[in-house]
Amino acid sequence: MRSQPERINLILAMLLTAMAAGMGWGIRGQYGHESGAMIAGVLTSLTLVMLFIPQASSLMAARVAAMMTVAIGIGGTMTYGQTIGLTHNRELVGNWEALRWGMLGLMIKGGIWISFAGALLGMGLGGKRYQPFEMLFIFLAMIGLLYFGLWWINGPFDPANRILPKLYFSASWYFEPDKADLKPRREVWGGLLIALLGLVTYVTAYKRDWLATRMALIGFIAGGLGFPGGQCLQAYHSWNAERFSTGDLAQYTMFQYFNWWNMMETTFGLIFGAVLALGLWLNQKSIHVESSEPEVSLTPTVEAILIAIHFGLLLTSEFLRLSGSGAIVSLYVDMGLYMCVLPMIGIVGGRIWPYAQLLIIVAAPICGKQIRNLVYGTEPQYALAEGWVTFALLPMGILFVVTVYLTSSSRRQRAQWFAATALLTTTWLYFGLNTIFFDFAWPWEKWTIRTPNQIIFAICAVCLSLAAVGKLWQYRRLETKHLENV
Repeated sequence: MRSQPERINLILAMLLTAMAAGMGWGIRGQYGHESGAMIAGVLTSLTLVMLFIPQASSLMAARVAAMMTVAIGIGGTMTYGQTIGLTHNRELVGNWEALRWGMLGLMIKGGIWISFAGALLGMGLGGKRYQPFEMLFIFLAMIGLLYFGLWWINGPFDPANRILPKLYFSASWYFEPDKADLKPRREVWGGLLIALLGLVTYVTAYKRDWLATRMALIGFIAGGLGFPGGQCLQAYHSWNAERFSTGDLAQYTMFQYFNWWNMMETTFGLIFGAVLALGLWLNQKSIHVESSEPEVSLTPTVEAILIAIHFGLLLTSEFLRLSGSGAIVSLYVDMGLYMCVLPMIGIVGGRIWPYAQLLIIVAAPICGKQIRNLVYGTEPQYALAEGWVTFALLPMGILFVVTVYLTSSSRRQRAQWFAATALLTTTWLYFGLNTIFFDFAWPWEKWTIRTPNQIIFAICAVCLSLAAVGKLWQYRRLETKHLENV
């Protein structure tokens, strides 16, 4: 029987993690697949380590958060727009078979997406040491399993001759046999599923990392509930459009301003965040806290070289489309597992990379996309110099300073101080960028379809900030008391 304080801690953990994931996943929708998903990874993982391992070493907490952050980007490889379409497209409204099939696809894809994050979160917290070359082997093996799964589950794929895989969750002629302009998309969820099973097999059978195994399962449940759970809102609106236009719900004018897609994304995050927190809370006894400094096996020079290579490949693949043999560089982001190899080596073996990953590396493509949309878009909203200063130089400069501070003070500070500081910084960075992207959709201005989500994100940002400030104050108070006793 849990005590009342424990139950209160559970409720707070679920609420705060749900807010972190909900805001992060909702903001992710403006910025895209793999790199966008890492926004939610940063906010969610920092919240979890702040709450669950406050007395761990700063470097351990940074590694745990960075591992989960990178892992949550893997699922961005999957196509899911047409899967969502099966549940709410106008021509399929009323087709219960399409609805059930689409929701099943979202459950599988959402489960795979968050299961990777749960598995790597558990690997960081379970007390098993993963070496850089071991992580290289794990991810190269998963890449091989990915291609096997693509052949076995996601093939054959020949839309020109109307040949699609047997298990296919995107637009198909089965549900729309007379649609001549149907454009089915290649799915990769089967390849990722086989890669995920390979990872779980390794950590279970070879490493005996039971926390990683359980968190992978909990992550699958979290994503499997979250994706279709969020889509239920959007599908309900599409299936009952008359209720919102002329029926009993028409009197609630706020529904007229709902961006139902963004509401779906935000709800997805809220659900999976709450379930991850619940799962980790139930497995607290399996968390291994390292109060001493973890081993650092990479020299600063090697680490800096690896960061430079990864950073160059990341930005090139995000913003350039090279022709000829250079086109292979685009796979670095388009195939999420590729993007994980170098970061995972650096995170488990280095001192700088975990902090740089959470603050600088995740933010760089987001800032770049902000510039691309608002400075170089079809209708530029900011002048060239103004945009680069506002969306690149200023935020990246702040992140660089915070990264240097956290890295240099890592031996002196605990996880609680690191996580709260990083959470405050990243919460307001991404909330601020998204607010500008939303054209400052404050509720006291004229309402747009972005206003309801802006209100939700503002509430989440304030609550996360209050929690982080409270943890910083608590940490300083305990440190002061400790020094007085000494």
